[in-house]
Amino acid sequence: MSDKPVIWIPRRLSDATLARARRDYEVIVNEDDTPGSAEDIIAMSGRVDGMIPCHSEHFSAEVVAKLDPRLRIVANHSVGVDHCDLPALKSHGVVVTNTPDVLSDATAEIAMLLMLGAARHAVAGDRIVRTGAWDSWSPSFMVGKQVTGARIGIVGMGRVGRAFARKARGFDMEIHYHNRSRLSPEDEAGAIFHADVDSLLEVSDFLSLHCPATPETRKFLNAERLARLPEGAVIVNTARGALIDEAALLDALDSGHIASAGLDCFEVEPGGNPAFASHDNIFMLPHIGSATRATRDAMGFRALDNLDAFFAGKEPGDRLV
Repeated sequence: MSDKPVIWIPRRLSDATLARARRDYEVIVNEDDTPGSAEDIIAMSGRVDGMIPCHSEHFSAEVVAKLDPRLRIVANHSVGVDHCDLPALKSHGVVVTNTPDVLSDATAEIAMLLMLGAARHAVAGDRIVRTGAWDSWSPSFMVGKQVTGARIGIVGMGRVGRAFARKARGFDMEIHYHNRSRLSPEDEAGAIFHADVDSLLEVSDFLSLHCPATPETRKFLNAERLARLPEGAVIVNTARGALIDEAALLDALDSGHIASAGLDCFEVEPGGNPAFASHDNIFMLPHIGSATRATRDAMGFRALDNLDAFFAGKEPGDRLV
């Protein structure tokens, strides 16, 4: 019988990740690649020493209270950990890690795609050509909002926010940001800091959200804050759907105060918001910000690095609790 630690992988990770995991551990993989339920998590906690869950597996306080003591580490395959009740896991003696750094550029790329697509009528334009409805042209046809030289407001200047800012500089955008604390001059790189989020909103022709979802940031972008944005502003969200009051966003789009939105995440996932489907000025993707081969391998390897350190009796580099 093997003396290797046993780990559970509830989702289908990259081939390279699974090969490395199987080399070093006894691995139980959910080959169906469906989200692990509360019952699955609780049952598996008695069979394994560690888990590599995604944001689709929810470790609520109620779930954590029923975990078997055998489970010692939850090495998340994600940066965000809003699916984990960290205080509950800490009190239960479970180590929790995440995978920072490695997905910043991939997510920033998707934010750029969403910003450009929302600004330049990508949804309507694709539909017109795809359905054969493109039968005319004029100088007033499909006129959108120019990104180059515009002011971009970034909420949350962590790793992804800074990666997005670097790419926005390539479009000569004037970068403004709000963060819990001001960055160093080196990291700021000429961006304009706003200690007050309202002052940021008031100058943001484009607004991109890169902050974590917490009880304090839930519905951060509500009707009042949307109204503070300049008329014709464009919203981008590649962070978490909980950051936006979706009903308020729809009202702002319908009124014309907000020109368009590019969204990679939604309050309800999977599925999204059915009310968005009829709006050509909402460019949507199914939460694929980090979905590149290189990034998926890097995320899986980062989770395994944390497991390797833990089972070797060392401190995992990305330990949260």
